[in-house]
Amino acid sequence: MAEAWKPDLTASFGRRLGRSAGELGLSNPNEGETACPDLWLLDNDDVAVIGHDVTESYAGRLPRDVSLAPGERLVVIPGRILASAKPHIPDAPPGGASPDPAPDA
Repeated sequence: MAEAWKPDLTASFGRRLGRSAGELGLSNPNEGETACPDLWLLDNDDVAVIGHDVTESYAGRLPRDVSLAPGERLVVIPGRILASAKPHIPDAPPGGASPDPAPDA
């Protein structure tokens, strides 16, 4: 059996994926909003997601094939953050391996 993925806690922030929340009009630093949802590519090609922790709110509503391991949290970000990142996300993972096929609709 394959070993479970673990984050590399020594990885550093590489570059933002997409535009910042401020650029998308999703935060207003003039009103004291300094924390913003964001997506970042780490220097090891993992992705850091900064969003609102909604784990407890969704705990009883997860689809059957979704689970959270100890230490995992469910976060939500605005769709515009992900949409702005789309051009910066490679179609295939590093190393040229094919991504998992999409499930049949």
